[in-house]
Amino acid sequence: MAGTPAVATIEAEVALLLRRAEATRRAGSEAHRVLDRAAYVILRELDESGPANVGTLATGLGVDASTATRQVAAMERDSLIRRERDPNDGRGTVISPTANGLSKYRAVRRARAELYDGILAGWSEADRRTLATMLHRLNEALDAHTRAR
Repeated sequence: MAGTPAVATIEAEVALLLRRAEATRRAGSEAHRVLDRAAYVILRELDESGPANVGTLATGLGVDASTATRQVAAMERDSLIRRERDPNDGRGTVISPTANGLSKYRAVRRARAELYDGILAGWSEADRRTLATMLHRLNEALDAHTRAR
């Protein structure tokens, strides 16, 4: 096995984290299950970055355009997003969240924040900030690794 003992521990802990996070989501209130993961991430990206075409959205999320197109089509059927003519290029379209989509996204985000606030209730604010920083760094490294391939 490659890596150091710390890397072996990280590998095991990330595997457990992913499994437990999904189990926690499934066992949580209905508010946690209003949106699937793909819809949540897409709505989050649109809420933070504004309307985008599918290609830009796919690049920002690190998925291929066909995957983003399928996810966006399902979200459009569910009235979570809408397509509008691109104001910069009338030949294309941009995706933006509907009021329904934003409402559901924000409800899930609140429910998740409350859940993690409770789970981390015994942690100091400094420990919470450290975890947030390390998770952000890990996500950036995972994104860089994926984009380099």
